[in-house]
Amino acid sequence: MNPSDAADWDLVLAGDSAALGRFFDRHHQRLFRHAYGVIGDREDAQDAVAVAFFELWRKRASVRLVDGSPLPWLLTATSYAARNVERSARRYRRVLARVPRDDEATGDIVAHDESGVFAALKRLPSAERDVVVLSVLEGFPEKETAQTLGIPEGTVKSRLARAKRRLRGEIESWELA
Repeated sequence: MNPSDAADWDLVLAGDSAALGRFFDRHHQRLFRHAYGVIGDREDAQDAVAVAFFELWRKRASVRLVDGSPLPWLLTATSYAARNVERSARRYRRVLARVPRDDEATGDIVAHDESGVFAALKRLPSAERDVVVLSVLEGFPEKETAQTLGIPEGTVKSRLARAKRRLRGEIESWELA
């Protein structure tokens, strides 16, 4: 953790909301990219980051630090918040789909992933997806990923191997199509 993060985290623990604001300013772009990678929608990704920082503030006394940094915890919280936001949006779209439309209505505008990689990532079981996001997309070592998720390092390795096998199978099926 960089020195300004360490100093601000001590202040956050003491209840200093301005220190949380500085922490937000330094890390919100990275968390936004992370959330956007999980759900693929800009506004929903921004909402997920806001929820994650709210949770960081609310649970600051019990946040599990990795190498003295709350960032891995925050990345995991952002993942969970992004999935919750996505689930809410999906329910909302289902409700809208039942509402009668006039002939001139244009339907939902849905951003999509041209390569299909994010869609394939979303189809992974959440336990495997969490490991892929933290260790592959965010670049955390397996040890830190294990600490962040509260699982043994060997479990990280096996989930990562399973996820890679599943993703490889999907990519191979794209090439055959």
